[in-house]
Amino acid sequence: MQRVASQLGYGLESVRTWVKQADVDDGVSPGVSTVEAARVRELEQEVRELRRANEILKRAASFFGAELDRQHRR
Repeated sequence: MQRVASQLGYGLESVRTWVKQADVDDGVSPGVSTVEAARVRELEQEVRELRRANEILKRAASFFGAELDRQHRR
């Protein structure tokens, strides 16, 4: 690995990490594959966006509910 790392111009630990991840991706070693990790990141981003949208909708519902209350009290 040292020879390959120096030939590629990367650090030994970078190459070692890539080899470990390739083993996981190929099913040789246990762990989270690159595809699975990407999917988890996408889903986490989607959850954040949905939570933000829900918060906005809750605030809007509260605002418009209060506004309707004021109109009915007049």
